[in-house]
Amino acid sequence: MLWYKSWLDTRWRFLIGLALLLCSAAATVLTYPQLVKLLPLVPTNIQGPLGQRIRESAELMRSYPSFVWSNWFRQNLSEGATLFAVLLGTAGLLSHSGGALFTLSLPVSRRRLLGVRAAAGLAELFVLVLVPSLLIPLLSPAIGERYGAGAALIHSVCLFTAASVFFSLAFLLSTIYSDVWRPLLIALAFAIVLALVDQLLLRSPAQSLFGVMRGETYFRAGRLPWEGLVASAAVSAALFYGAVVNFARRDF
Repeated sequence: MLWYKSWLDTRWRFLIGLALLLCSAAATVLTYPQLVKLLPLVPTNIQGPLGQRIRESAELMRSYPSFVWSNWFRQNLSEGATLFAVLLGTAGLLSHSGGALFTLSLPVSRRRLLGVRAAAGLAELFVLVLVPSLLIPLLSPAIGERYGAGAALIHSVCLFTAASVFFSLAFLLSTIYSDVWRPLLIALAFAIVLALVDQLLLRSPAQSLFGVMRGETYFRAGRLPWEGLVASAAVSAALFYGAVVNFARRDF
């Protein structure tokens, strides 16, 4: 019953996110031939950081696997997964709605209640990351290209592990605030600030949460960012433990 209740509480966020990401993945594949035709028009005489970014983007577009990583895993999916990780983690456990009060009245421990809710949300997040990514190898032959399902799976695992940090943060905030909006906005603000700091400090991909999410180490060096994956999983677990402890101590 707890699993079904968790599904009812998050199904529309999950289904909307899945539909949007599937459309985005399809657009990433189908627009590649048109973008390749525009490569000769890319200016090469622009100096400074802007010119460097333009040249780097154009170079990534010359190879289909590089294009998929740059446009899908580094941009569209990373941004979408962060957003929906926060939306799925914002559980509204302390809200005064009838659904929340009914959930708290069920004859189960609070630890089990949070465990099931978190497991259901993480499972939905993994599907949101994996299924649209696997659509890319399926659609690639339609434009005469190939992309390995193994690479899509590895990038999805990296992205899911890093995005689970934002899920757990939103989940923890949901045990602190009684409304839905404050956990949502705080978690999104944290993600935006972290992304800005990540760009300014230019840390190595293995040490950066967004670098792990984008799978830069695997894309550029062919190896998994084990340090970043372990650190992301540890932070996510610590945030979830904080949510369990805080929720168990609350007096309703």
